[in-house]
Amino acid sequence: MDPTAIVAKVSACFENACNTGDLLYFPSTIVKHVDSGVEYEIRLCPALQHKPHLPTPHFNAATDAGLAVQGNRGKLFDPFAPPYNVNLHVGELRDEESQEEFVVLLNKFSIVPQHFLLVTKEFKSQASPLMPPELVQTYLLLSAGRKSGKKLFAFFNCGDNSGASQAHKHIQFIPIGDEDGPPIERLAREARLEFGDKPFSLRKLSYASHSYRFPSSFDTYPLDRLESVISDAFLQLLDLSISTIRHDPDYPTGSPSYNVIITLEHLHIIPRRQENHTLEVTGEKLSVNALGFAGMLLVKSEEELEAVKQETISVILRGVGLESVHDMQVEGTSQETPLAGL
Repeated sequence: MDPTAIVAKVSACFENACNTGDLLYFPSTIVKHVDSGVEYEIRLCPALQHKPHLPTPHFNAATDAGLAVQGNRGKLFDPFAPPYNVNLHVGELRDEESQEEFVVLLNKFSIVPQHFLLVTKEFKSQASPLMPPELVQTYLLLSAGRKSGKKLFAFFNCGDNSGASQAHKHIQFIPIGDEDGPPIERLAREARLEFGDKPFSLRKLSYASHSYRFPSSFDTYPLDRLESVISDAFLQLLDLSISTIRHDPDYPTGSPSYNVIITLEHLHIIPRRQENHTLEVTGEKLSVNALGFAGMLLVKSEEELEAVKQETISVILRGVGLESVHDMQVEGTSQETPLAGL
């Protein structure tokens, strides 16, 4: 199948999976909240109070492949391995350049309707950086969405402290009704850039973030050129994120964690220090993944919603992110010695 055919199938597949009971949809409401001059979206979903909490898995690119084996003989079960649930299976894609294969699956536990996943058909670790075929297929799906009148954005959680929940590599896609895109995209679009082909930082945010603006008409580029630009942009932002992590003397040991957000216009990488923030008012842990840094937080109760507003989103995201050192960063971070795990 091609990306256009995949996107066209998602809606009908979602409705069918809901009707068969193979997909669990948790309705929610969106509360707009302005914090430090940024308008965020807080999604309130009370039904999540009854969803069992699963411990965050430990991600290790070197060992994940050996653990993610079907069966219960002392090894972890891989929910993204075949045979696929036919009612969650949307279709399959093949990268033209590398011939790498992907499967597109609906998210079994959906808070946002038509939430779907791009999964590597062959097992790859969620702790590994995004590779050129994964970036290209992600962008092609976003482009196919726009052509069919569906506004989508993609996100990827990488590492122990990123909010990731599965070891098998997957990129997530959700539709968004707002034409301006998620809150982080609105900020990026407003940024005035001296050099259009260089990474930039969103100074209005309370935490370190690294962004890149794609060229205009990027979705019309030939595939080889599109792959070159998006891969180079990803590596530049990853280098800056690793540089940011090196400036934190108390960063947790192990491989670095970060979130990736991809839209038709921008690529964003946010380095992560920890997965959860403990709310002062309730003492409860609030898990934050890439959606939180896109500007779309998730809460399970009115009490938690008020606690988030009281503590402020800026403080929460700074607590699980890192301090920006953009002014200290200079060209050449790609020449630094890589951290373990990369």
